[in-house]
Amino acid sequence: MLYKAILFDLDGTLLDTIQDIAESMNTVLGRYGFPVHTIEAYKNFVGEGMEILVRRVLPENKADAETVALCLAAMREEYAANWRRNSRPYAGVPELLDDLAARDIKLAVLSNKPDEFTKTMVTALLPRWPFNPVLGARPSVPPKPDPKAALEIAGRLSLPPEEFLYLGDTGIDMRTAVVAGMYPVGVLWGFRTAEELEVTGAKTLIAKPGELVAVLS
Repeated sequence: MLYKAILFDLDGTLLDTIQDIAESMNTVLGRYGFPVHTIEAYKNFVGEGMEILVRRVLPENKADAETVALCLAAMREEYAANWRRNSRPYAGVPELLDDLAARDIKLAVLSNKPDEFTKTMVTALLPRWPFNPVLGARPSVPPKPDPKAALEIAGRLSLPPEEFLYLGDTGIDMRTAVVAGMYPVGVLWGFRTAEELEVTGAKTLIAKPGELVAVLS
């Protein structure tokens, strides 16, 4: 198969964002008197959108609708002010993207992070590369692993799903790729384990960004 496009997850795949997410969320939890969590714990909390993140970090007996809404609004505000403190591309990602752009491979991003944050971060932290489209979570579209947004991207690029490599670091990404009919590639530098990626459908695992070039052929 000749792959003509790559659909990237954002957090844990292109960008190392976990410290800023954890510190922003912990600031909110501390503000309202709730226990905070380690950065390592956040690697299992993230991946399914900001509201699910808030529900996971709150104590079980405090995850009522009113508290979730309060903490979600506070997290949006806190993260908007602090997302750029430590977030950066993973080592090897800029070189990979340079290589892919030179090969005229189409590049797109799909994240469960809110759409406004997704677009802002790609523009600010990955400005040299022609990602199009870049989509985050939108109220009108179900989040990953529902394939609707991935198939929307395929439609916008006028390519069949089977001509896409889908690169991600979580089981959510691998399941999205499988149901969308894209080739699932799991990355081992992100937030989750090789076992999770394999169980959820990864056909190839890569330990460094540069290894993706071999998968293209």
